[in-house]
Amino acid sequence: MNFKQQITIAFTGASGAPYGLRLVQSLLKADFQVFLLISSASRVVLATEENLKIPANPEAATSFFTDFFSAKPEQLKVFGKDEWFSPVASGSAAPKQMVVCPCSTGTLSAIATGKSDNLIERAADVVIKERGQLLLVTREMPLSTIHLENMLKLSQIGATIMPASPGFYHNPESIQDLVDFVVARILDHLGVDQSLMPRWGYQK
Repeated sequence: MNFKQQITIAFTGASGAPYGLRLVQSLLKADFQVFLLISSASRVVLATEENLKIPANPEAATSFFTDFFSAKPEQLKVFGKDEWFSPVASGSAAPKQMVVCPCSTGTLSAIATGKSDNLIERAADVVIKERGQLLLVTREMPLSTIHLENMLKLSQIGATIMPASPGFYHNPESIQDLVDFVVARILDHLGVDQSLMPRWGYQK
């Protein structure tokens, strides 16, 4: 089955599971094929914040999320942390766009140093070396000097740092409105048409 485009999404262990889930939902709706990477810590966050028990087996997790999002066949694929033969592990096959949402400061550090010790870190390293688009949706406060130095380093080499910092000028009435604000900004940066949130100057 042909899809509009491929993209890599990674969930890591920072708080902010609703952002990641809403982002994947929006990309699937836009007819993207999503390669999903999930850290062990992220499974804990998803269980805590969304009461979702994600199977550890990649194939079972693929089936789980395909049903959860009502995705098309083959539209969503979960890869395990050691699946080094997956498309995202090589510059010859990886999507040119990747979003880590939410992005823990541990993952931020690993990407900044090129650690590549698991598939999330390797996938990000591939996008950087191939001069693709890497968005890191960080969720931490306060930020230490170490965090800020890592953000600066990544920004200087072309990554986009997008703290999960919703605005309030659209008069949000629910938590979902706050989540949609952040996800809408991510979609804007990816060049994906979205109707989650009107842009400044176009508010109702």
